[in-house]
Amino acid sequence: MRHRLHGLMLAAASAVGTVQAAEPAAQTAAPPVAAAYDAALAQRTGADERGMRRYVLVILRTGPTPVKDAAARQAMFAGHLANIQRLSREGKLALAGPFGDAGGDWRGLFVFATVDIEEAKALVASDPVIQQGEMVADYHSWYGSAATMLTGELHEKLVRPTP
Repeated sequence: MRHRLHGLMLAAASAVGTVQAAEPAAQTAAPPVAAAYDAALAQRTGADERGMRRYVLVILRTGPTPVKDAAARQAMFAGHLANIQRLSREGKLALAGPFGDAGGDWRGLFVFATVDIEEAKALVASDPVIQQGEMVADYHSWYGSAATMLTGELHEKLVRPTP
């Protein structure tokens, strides 16, 4: 699994390098326009001098006891989504979402705004999919953009209201 995650990161880095290498020299000659540093935003997101911060990345995988009953499964996933929303509102969960590869072992991910894996384990333990054995979690320290902390508030602006 660790190799799969590294492979995804390497593939993304390779793709960026390939696109940059394919650009004609004339187009890359002009220096990039620097964005204005926002000290308040950096502080709010926990950014270091590189605009990065530490997180705990959690990979949710298929667990040993899938919930088969349709009503119980629906209730479990409703609780799962409510738990995600609660943790996001509390500023503890920076990012979450399912994987789309049907039949794969990886079900979803969480990115927690903490450097402490034990704290992340306690947060994950509050989730019904973990409590019922539908999923299990793998924990990894991760260093990524502090802008990840803005995902929740930006996401709320993208959700269309239901009529």
